[in-house]
Amino acid sequence: MSRRTLKLPSWLPIDPYILALIGTVAVAALLPASGAAADVAGGASTGAVALLFFLYGARLSTAEALDGLKHWRLHLTVLICTFVAFPLLGLAGESLVPYVLTPQLYSGFLFLCLVPSTIQSSIAFTSIARGNVPAAICAGSFSSLAGIFLTPLLAAAVLGNSGGGFSADALLKIGVQLLLPFVAGQLLRRWIGGFITRHKKVLGYVDRGSILLVVYTAFSEGMVAGIWHQVTPARLGALLAAEAVLLALMLTLTWYGAKRLGFERGDRIAIQFAGSKKSLAAGLPMASVLFGAHASLAVLPLMLFHQMQLMVCAVIAKRRSRDPRDPLDPLDPQDPRQGRWERLGTPASGAVAEEPVAVG
Repeated sequence: MSRRTLKLPSWLPIDPYILALIGTVAVAALLPASGAAADVAGGASTGAVALLFFLYGARLSTAEALDGLKHWRLHLTVLICTFVAFPLLGLAGESLVPYVLTPQLYSGFLFLCLVPSTIQSSIAFTSIARGNVPAAICAGSFSSLAGIFLTPLLAAAVLGNSGGGFSADALLKIGVQLLLPFVAGQLLRRWIGGFITRHKKVLGYVDRGSILLVVYTAFSEGMVAGIWHQVTPARLGALLAAEAVLLALMLTLTWYGAKRLGFERGDRIAIQFAGSKKSLAAGLPMASVLFGAHASLAVLPLMLFHQMQLMVCAVIAKRRSRDPRDPLDPLDPQDPRQGRWERLGTPASGAVAEEPVAVG
C-alpha cells in the first residue's frame, strides 16, 4: 500500500515565516519575559528595530527607484490606495467599536491600514499574473520609502492616545529608532551595498531573527499586563471577518479603479497587488515603537491580514495568469513598448526586490 501524505493545495500558501511567528507567540505565552529579563529583551528589541531599518536603508537603491518616476501615474495611484484609501476605510471601521471589535483591536486594525505596501510578494504575484513587474518593483519601493515617514505621522494623526500616546518623546523615539538608522543606511550604501548584496541570504536570517525578537518582546509585555484576556474567540472571528471585508474592498477598488483611470491590463495587475497589500516586515518594528506595551494587540490584526492577503492574492494571480494574452502585453517581447518597461528597471538590474525580511 502506498503511503499518502497530507499536502496543502498549491493555491493556499502558508508562509513558513508566519508559522515561526506563531511559534514565537506561543513561547511568549508560555515563557514571557518579566523583571530583569524583560529589560534585557526590551533593550535587545530596540537594537533589533534600529538594525532592521539600517539594513532597509542600505538595501534601497534610491537612484534606481527614482528612475521609475517615468511611470508616475501608476505609482501615485498605488500611494493613494495605500496611504489614503486604506486609512479612510480604517477610520470607517470605528463604527465596529465596541460591538464587533474592542477599542484595542480596532487600534491594531487601523494601524494595519497605515503601514506601507509590500515589495517581494507584490512582485511575485504580479509576475505570476503576467503583469507589469518593473512597475510593481518601483511601486513597492516608493510605498516602503514613503511609509518610513508617513506611517508614524498618520498614526500620530489618527490613533491619538490609543497608540500609546504621541508626545514629543514618542516622536523622538520614532526618529531615533526608525528614521536615523534608515538615513544612516542610505548614506553608507555606497560603501556597504556590495557587502549586503553578497551576503543577503545570511543577513536575511538576521532580519528574521530580529523580527522574531520584536514579536517575542511585544507579546511578553502583553502577557505580563494581562491584556490577552480581552481577545475572545468571538472577537477574533469578528476581526477576521472585518479584515476579509477590508481586503475585498481594496482588491475591488484597485482593479476597477485602475480600469476607470485608463490603465492597461499589466499596469492594473501591478496596481491591484501593490495597492491592496500591507507589509508585515515594516509594520511589526514600527508597531513596537509606536505602541509600546500595547504592541501585541496592535500587531495581531496585521499578522492575520498578512496571511489572508497571501492566500487570496495567490488565487487571484493564478486566475489572472490564465487570461487571454493582451496583444500589447508589456511582457510580450514583440511589443514595441517593451523598451519602456526595461528602462523602468527589472529585478536583474538591481532594483529593490526584497524587504527587510523574507515576508512582505
